[in-house]
Amino acid sequence: MSALRKSAVTPTEQDPRWAAVVAKDPRADGSFYYAVKTTGVYCRPSCAARLANPRNVSFHATPRDAEAAGFRACKRCKPAGPSRAAAQSATIAWACRMIESREDSPSTAALAKTVGLSPFHFHRLFKAATGLTPKAYAQAHRAREVRARLPRSASVTAAAFDAGFNASSRFYEKSAEILGMKPGDYRRGGTGAQIRFALAECSLGAILVAASEKGICAISLGDDPEALLRELEERFPKAQLIGGDATFESTVAKVIAFVERPGVGLDLPLDVQGTAFQERVWRALRKIPAGRRVTYAELAAKIGAPAAVRAVASACAANAIAVAIPCHRVVRKGGALSGYRWGVARKRVLLDRESAKKKA
Repeated sequence: MSALRKSAVTPTEQDPRWAAVVAKDPRADGSFYYAVKTTGVYCRPSCAARLANPRNVSFHATPRDAEAAGFRACKRCKPAGPSRAAAQSATIAWACRMIESREDSPSTAALAKTVGLSPFHFHRLFKAATGLTPKAYAQAHRAREVRARLPRSASVTAAAFDAGFNASSRFYEKSAEILGMKPGDYRRGGTGAQIRFALAECSLGAILVAASEKGICAISLGDDPEALLRELEERFPKAQLIGGDATFESTVAKVIAFVERPGVGLDLPLDVQGTAFQERVWRALRKIPAGRRVTYAELAAKIGAPAAVRAVASACAANAIAVAIPCHRVVRKGGALSGYRWGVARKRVLLDRESAKKKA
């Protein structure tokens, strides 16, 4: 760049906040405000107004600072009030509470009308914020409710109705998907269900592999084998835990082989038990190839819920099937390793092995 060109760049353009104004970045809203001398107004960074000449722009930390400098609030972006994103979040939070408090499932059109939005716009905002459609959110809420009510209800039917299922037949149609076992067995804390398990050692320490009739329901890593077994017992307090036979030992061997040599692959049936949103995240995790790392934001975008980054992180933390559902491949922005259910050190080893295999 020539000296003449450098001199043409204004101090405003050199300020990193100007890039947010040019991009109309809503993520910068609330962190600063900009004012325009020629119009006498101040705005949020995301304001949709025509881009001002940077020579006429000044930055302010708060609306009060901008008003003290003689500027008035923009009528378009209303910078003195809550941000658009904050207002939308409050609207969606209210809609979620409404869904959870109703015995029936209100339609998308009814919810949208209540909050003063078109059904299409409301549907789009709701999915961006929660990662689910309003209908799927209501279904996931009913599933959580029935899982919580079954152990303490007088009957399966009572639990289904109390959770919002308007017909017990509709609940029984979805019961295997929701519970992973028969409703009566779940209500009795897993009584009647058989969980095969085996404890072994691998280079990462102790490993526990457990499976129901549907497939692998737990792969845990740790330092204390007894602690891993207690955790399994707490998850299935009344299930019949059966030590693995020779056939199951071969399954454990496949898991250990995958831990030691990621390139061998792991193709085993899984018995995943989570909310609809968690299962969407876990399906997306299984599509990430070995040696590849993604951020929580990238994973949220992959499932069509770019605003649900925190919910994605929570779903990763709730995963109970290590390596087969590879939540270790998710990192923070910039590549930093965040918390891992089985220890960040193990996460680092798994990633290093996959990276080495990819280079080889």
